[in-house]
Amino acid sequence: MDAARPIVPSGFESASLGDATPRATPVMEQYIEIKAANPDCLLFYRMGDFYELFFEDAEVAARALGIVLTKRGKHLGRDIPMCGVPVHRADEYLNRLIALGHRVAVCEQLEDPAEAKKRGGKSVVRRDVIRVVTPGTLTEDTLLDAKRNNYLLAIARARTSVGEESRFALAWIDISTGEFRIAECDRSGLGAEIARLEPGEIVVSDALYSDSALAPYLRSLPAVTPLPRDVFDGATAERRLAAYFGLATTESFGALSRLELTAAAACISYIERTQLGGRPPLSPPLREAPGATLAIDQATRSNLELVRTLAGERRGSLLAAIDRTVTGAGSRLLAQRLAAPLTDPAAIGARHDAVEFLVTDMAARAEVCERLKAAPDLARALARLVVARGGPRDLAAIRDGITAAAELAAGLERRSELAAELAQAAQALRRPDPALARELDAALADELPHLKRDGGFVRAGYSAALDEARALRDESRRVIAALQARYADLTSMRALKIRHNNVLGYFVEVAAQHGEKMMAAPLNATFIHRQTLAGQVRFTTTELGELEAKIASAADRALGIELETFERLAAAVTAAASRIKEAAEALAVLDVAGALAQLAVVRHYVRPQIDASLDFVIEGGRHPVVEQALTGDGGPFIANDCDLSPPASADNGRIYLVTGPNMAGKSTYLRQNALIAILAQMGSFVPARRAKIGAVDRLFSRVGAADDIARGRSTFMVEMVETAAILNQAGKRSLVILDEIGRGTATFDGLSIAWATIEHLHETNRCRALFATHFHELTALAAKLPRLFNATVRVKEWQGDVVFLHEVVPGAADRSYGIQVAKLAGLPPAVIERAKLVLAKLEAEDRASPRDFDELPLFAATPRPTSPRAGATAADSIISALAALNPDEMSPREALEALYALKLKAAEDR
Repeated sequence: MDAARPIVPSGFESASLGDATPRATPVMEQYIEIKAANPDCLLFYRMGDFYELFFEDAEVAARALGIVLTKRGKHLGRDIPMCGVPVHRADEYLNRLIALGHRVAVCEQLEDPAEAKKRGGKSVVRRDVIRVVTPGTLTEDTLLDAKRNNYLLAIARARTSVGEESRFALAWIDISTGEFRIAECDRSGLGAEIARLEPGEIVVSDALYSDSALAPYLRSLPAVTPLPRDVFDGATAERRLAAYFGLATTESFGALSRLELTAAAACISYIERTQLGGRPPLSPPLREAPGATLAIDQATRSNLELVRTLAGERRGSLLAAIDRTVTGAGSRLLAQRLAAPLTDPAAIGARHDAVEFLVTDMAARAEVCERLKAAPDLARALARLVVARGGPRDLAAIRDGITAAAELAAGLERRSELAAELAQAAQALRRPDPALARELDAALADELPHLKRDGGFVRAGYSAALDEARALRDESRRVIAALQARYADLTSMRALKIRHNNVLGYFVEVAAQHGEKMMAAPLNATFIHRQTLAGQVRFTTTELGELEAKIASAADRALGIELETFERLAAAVTAAASRIKEAAEALAVLDVAGALAQLAVVRHYVRPQIDASLDFVIEGGRHPVVEQALTGDGGPFIANDCDLSPPASADNGRIYLVTGPNMAGKSTYLRQNALIAILAQMGSFVPARRAKIGAVDRLFSRVGAADDIARGRSTFMVEMVETAAILNQAGKRSLVILDEIGRGTATFDGLSIAWATIEHLHETNRCRALFATHFHELTALAAKLPRLFNATVRVKEWQGDVVFLHEVVPGAADRSYGIQVAKLAGLPPAVIERAKLVLAKLEAEDRASPRDFDELPLFAATPRPTSPRAGATAADSIISALAALNPDEMSPREALEALYALKLKAAEDR
């Protein structure tokens, strides 16, 4: 490092660099140099038993972690801010920093301090960053949720010609399990895919992050990391991806487009940069075919509370209601299947077959559940070992996982006519070599430390050399105990202790009040002062120093043998990584099948019939979450039927127009049918007496009220945006549920919007739909629209109060009972009475002058523009095309082609 031009930390730029300014210490020079190489990270700089942070990093970390900010020396004439965290609690602090969106570079000591001293008194211990910790590249159990995947998502955009819609490729990796997938989508599907994956971190190119159209959306997401253009270089993408897997070509991955290769290579490159040479055991990238899964947009996922409630909690969500898994891997797979239900009836049926087998065979179900309880998280233990971040307990997890897999396989193989999914799982469970489990069992002790550096994890008798070194070490420890007793007698201080740390080695420690006595004659002839702390004083002796050398030699030799054993066993596990991964995936599949079977038995779910028709028949359907809440409190849930199948002589499904009072259960009815469709297509049995569903390709839900103040959207605007997305995207195989469209504006405006929406769903979208409303005027549409059917929720009035029966029957409600519900809510009696008087007057006026909608033409008869921009001027058209261009992402040739296209467009518009 050039001492004449020191690197200046942030905030110190204005300090004088004159000759009078002392230069930085060697340690601080090293810190500044390493920090300069990692400017976008907080630097955890290892110093003994602490990770320390300096300068601006210390100020940021102290605020974020709520720890003390102190100072250490000076740099360029100014105090250096400093804070630190103990190494043994580093994961706890890392977790908090990562949750707040920080990236952390972990800088470790790469040699023993004694080696540095051999190079000279002022030599600095070699240090360097061994890993960059980011939200999407976590592997430690303490930093991860066992029941959730933690994806790193890369997004690449195709350069488009004038007037074309952008295409996006997504590649996502969970380095803690090795899962690697790729998909393509358009702009309208981008938000839905991100909502499905819930990535821990997203990486995009600098150009995409600064794109005016996408920047507001990307910057609203947590943990988005912009990267230089070279990471998303399509020209080198295939070579980089193949090199990671040690292949000459990517042809074995299937026909991946250049855009998909770009996203995949970007994901791989980011992992290599953050893991600094460590290569997680990734599966080959698996491409998701378009339309293979049920498309569910972000608003629908939120409205239906699939994986968490609107309050952000897992409890109360559909996932929490159906999760009976007993392993972390099983819970993650269940969440994946819930987030991405299938659309192929054959593939769905294969999952149902596995569940049905375990529903029928109670003994098999019980055995699977019991065996799985002993199965650890194989995939995550394997990932940590491969990237040299594992410990002895991860080796034990591999041992126990292989053993559990073999026992499960044996149990399944004893049964005849296994379902195909279970048979495939049984084969995969046999892939790992049982000899590896036996070797691990022979090597590992019964009680294992968390960290390999702590030693003591190799079983006695496994290595003769290790047993010999341990014997010498343990004998020396007994000598230390005897020496402590002798020193206590010599000084008449019963509280005297001989302790050890990595900085001082062995030392004698006494309470502060005895310090002066130890430093005075005659004790000072034996005890040499080393360190004074707030409450203790530390000393050494010549005898203790000689004994420490003997102990260190024996202890170091024993630890060295253990570490060599660990590396050999970890290498054996790494060599078998692919087979272990297959077994881990099979364990998760069995856990999901067993959990869904247990759910079906306990909750009386039935197997749905899924085919390629447009049928949608639910008999005795129940809401899976509400039912559990009610039955848990001892109350019943009222089941209801739903038939959205095409009526006679019609080619498209029905629309139910559901009316009825508030609190009667309309929203519950709408949601339960959507949730039943999701459960059925994810491979679960469903809460109903009978269910026949023609596979749904897209599910849309517009339920509830919420604003988006951060983006300048009122509650009504959010409602309209979500409704617009439905009307623009739903097709005949879609399932749409709409609740109270138009309620956020004036009565006539809302009624008009709801009216037109129903007609559009019927005549243009032609989808299966449930539409709940308080606009009773809409029920008249059933006489004009052949696929629209009225349904209502029954109530009874009793002595001026309303009794909700929660039964959905054919017909239309005559009123909404809003005042009765307001009374139940506790509005003051004076307000209730006044509301009754106003309502009576309004109803009387309406009867005197009824509104007549009979002459209103249907939606199909109203003239519609041929395109959304039919009235646009030529200038508007060219401006729109120009705005779609991304010059920063275009080559010179592409820019020239775009210019010619604009010129041609201008000529055509004249």
